[in-house]
Amino acid sequence: MPRQEDPRQLQARLAQQLHDMPAGQAPAWLAAECAGLRLLLPLQEVGEIVEHAPPLLPLPHARPWFEGVLNLRGQLHGVVDLAAFLGLRPGGGVPAAGHLVALHPSLGLHCLLRVDRLAGLRNGAQLASLPRPAARDGAPAFAGELYDDGQGRTWQALRLAALARDAHFLHVAQPLPGPQ
Repeated sequence: MPRQEDPRQLQARLAQQLHDMPAGQAPAWLAAECAGLRLLLPLQEVGEIVEHAPPLLPLPHARPWFEGVLNLRGQLHGVVDLAAFLGLRPGGGVPAAGHLVALHPSLGLHCLLRVDRLAGLRNGAQLASLPRPAARDGAPAFAGELYDDGQGRTWQALRLAALARDAHFLHVAQPLPGPQ
């Protein structure tokens, strides 16, 4: 299990990245990793990063990727293990370690995404768009473009606004078994 980064170190690292970016090249993405998948989350669709979350309350009959709810500043937020939701690992059991990234309030959904690791900020000048493979034509609406970071690593953009409207994402209840 990866070691949690100290919240003060994370904040200092992100602040330093913002400071080091050339003028006029504001970051567009928060880079994160989930079960080895590199993801780019649009900064305008990201709310806060929650480091010290209150305890989770499990939700009975929820899908395995839905970890539960927590009260954050007087608002109930659902917590989703993003890697489990994306099918990168099984969900359920003890919540995974990682960081909680809130969806921006403008998206109208009180939700926190658990990611394994935050990898800093990225701007367009650091990324090159990759062609979309034909096999991705059936990808969900929240799966954005693919990018190369110039170091041979591929990053998948995730459209959080589309994720917040995705029927599967919104349907957190596990179907109950019918009468037998």
